[in-house]
Amino acid sequence: MSLRGRVLAYLSVAAVASCALTVVVGAVLVRDRIAARQAAQLRNQAVVVALVGGPPGARRVGEHVYRAGEGRPTRAGRRLTRAVLGAIPPGDAQGTIHVGHATLIYAARMSALGRIVLVRRAALPFAEWRPFLASLVLAGLGGTLLAALLAFVLARRLTRPIAALAQATRRLASGAAAVTVPAGDGTDELSELGRSFNRMSGELQRARDAERAFLESVSHELKTPLTSVRGYAEALQEGAVSAADGGRIIAAEARRLDRLVSDLIDLARLGRAGFRVERAAVDLRAVARDVVARHEARARELGVELSVVAGAHASGQGDGERLLQATSNLVENALRLTPRGGRVTVCAGPGELVVTDTGPGLAEEDLPRAFERFYLHDRYRADPERAVGSGLGLAIVGELVAAMGGRVSAANRPGGGASFRIGLAPPPARDGPPPAA
Repeated sequence: MSLRGRVLAYLSVAAVASCALTVVVGAVLVRDRIAARQAAQLRNQAVVVALVGGPPGARRVGEHVYRAGEGRPTRAGRRLTRAVLGAIPPGDAQGTIHVGHATLIYAARMSALGRIVLVRRAALPFAEWRPFLASLVLAGLGGTLLAALLAFVLARRLTRPIAALAQATRRLASGAAAVTVPAGDGTDELSELGRSFNRMSGELQRARDAERAFLESVSHELKTPLTSVRGYAEALQEGAVSAADGGRIIAAEARRLDRLVSDLIDLARLGRAGFRVERAAVDLRAVARDVVARHEARARELGVELSVVAGAHASGQGDGERLLQATSNLVENALRLTPRGGRVTVCAGPGELVVTDTGPGLAEEDLPRAFERFYLHDRYRADPERAVGSGLGLAIVGELVAAMGGRVSAANRPGGGASFRIGLAPPPARDGPPPAA
């Protein structure tokens, strides 16, 4: 059964049950109302009989019991009279008594000739409340039909957006692009569900576009060194180049491939749900010194001055190993772009690590997008004055720092060159007083 059919069935069952319960409760209330009216009629009849002194034949003083019904009251038999008078209290009274297997209602009033007591059966004849029951049943049937109609309309209105959402979900799962559903401006759950689906669809489309662009860039970057390796391998086979030249080029392209694959592995780890970083107090001066020590040999080889500037209280909250990796990526990027005789500096300050260089810098429009995957690589790979890397190093820096709760930014130095900053939260406060010196 479809969702609309189930909703319609549920609403119809609820409506029919509600109407049936209403009819039953109404019948009980009508019956009680008729019984109360009959008790009031019996009381009024007893008052009238007491005023006139009782029916004919009741002219002597005493207690007289009469049966009341549709017509005039009739004198009760001796056995019933004794039973009624023994069951009711003296004086004016009214209520219900049980005589044998019968339940009676009574009304007693004092008169000049004694006490007059009228009794009748408490059970209502069906004929007395049958007209009311018929009206209730007709009203219940009308209510049921109206409820069924409303249930159909409500089921259609409730399930229409859900059906549209289900269809849109199937289209989205099949790979359709820019799938949306009408959401409206309402504040109910269905409108919010539609808006959430549209946001999800938009995010999924952006993710697909980013994945497509990422794969295209990776494919291009893998194809270029592989083409070079294959070309030089064929040249070596044909003897067109020397073994030393061919081996040098192939080794350089192999290193490039190794770096690209390593960066791709790092990005894959960053995207996994199980990837975790620590958030503890880190001595940023020690991180800066370790980074410089790691790259000193490469800096000497390139003829670039690599130094550390560490201020006092240079600490932050993060993961020491991840910070070392992120800062190393920034230094590698700076060393690659800084010309011979230039300078790369790693500065450690309170809650920040800054890597500056004297390279060509960046265009102003490139600064906000410097940490996007392949953006700077695609932007500058045709520039002969710039040595581009894998295109993923800065993206890894951005994601590592974000995982530690920090922020990264890029800027140009006033004197030329670029500056890349890693900003971190302050270290957690220590509990208790500081240790004695």
